Amino acid sequence: MKNKEIIYKNLNIIKDNIEKSCIKANRKIDEIQIVGVTKTIDIERINILKNLGINNFGENKAQELLEKYDKINNVSWHFIGNLQTNKVKYIIDKVELIHSVNSIKLLEEINKRAFYINKTIPILLEINIAKEISKCGLLEENLPNILENIHEFKNIQLNGLMCVAPFVEKPEQNRKYFRKMRNLFVDIQGKNKDNINMKYLSMGMTNDYNIAIEEGANIVRIGTGIFGERNY
Repeated sequence: MKNKEIIYKNLNIIKDNIEKSCIKANRKIDEIQIVGVTKTIDIERINILKNLGINNFGENKAQELLEKYDKINNVSWHFIGNLQTNKVKYIIDKVELIHSVNSIKLLEEINKRAFYINKTIPILLEINIAKEISKCGLLEENLPNILENIHEFKNIQLNGLMCVAPFVEKPEQNRKYFRKMRNLFVDIQGKNKDNINMKYLSMGMTNDYNIAIEEGANIVRIGTGIFGERNY
C-alpha cells in the first residue's frame, strides 16, 4: 500500500475507535483533538495527514521541529518532548502549545523568552503520574509548589496537564493513572488562580488512547497508530 492509503486507513480506524470511546464515556467526538506525532516522519507523509484534516502536529525535539517548520504551512505545532532550557529560545515563537513543562527552571526560561517576544505562551505541566524513574515529569507531590508560584510567570498561561503513561501489555492497566490525572486536572480547574485556565488534558498514545479518552483526555498524541512503526 502507498503512504496515502496507509495513513488514510489508519486514521479512519483511530477516528472510529475515538467515536466508540466517546459513546462509552458519554462524550462528544468533537471534544477530542488528535495531535499527529511526527518524530522521524518525512514531510510527504505529514502533508498527507494534513490533507486528511489533521492540523496539529507534535514534535519531541527542537531541531526536528525547526527543520520542518517552514516546510509545512497553516498547521499548529505542539512541543511534546523533554525540552531543554537552552532550546526554548529556538521554538518559543513557533509552537501553539508546550505539553512537557516539568520544572520551575523551565517555567522561568519559557517566561523570559516569551517576555522578549511579547507573547503569552500556553503550557501544560507534565506529570510523572506512575513515578517511573525512566520518565520525565513532575511528581504529583511537587505540583502544589508549582501552582503556588505560577502567578509569578506573567508570560505563561497554564492550560492543563500532560502525562506519558507506562507502556503496558494491556491498555486497561493505565486506567488508574489516567483517572488520577483527571482528578488532578479537575482539582486545579476548581482553583481561582492567575495564569491558570485549565482546558487540556493531554494523555493517551497509540497503545492506550481509548482508555485515556474514557477517563477524560481531550488531546491524544498518536504517531505509530497513524504512520506505522518507525525506522530509527
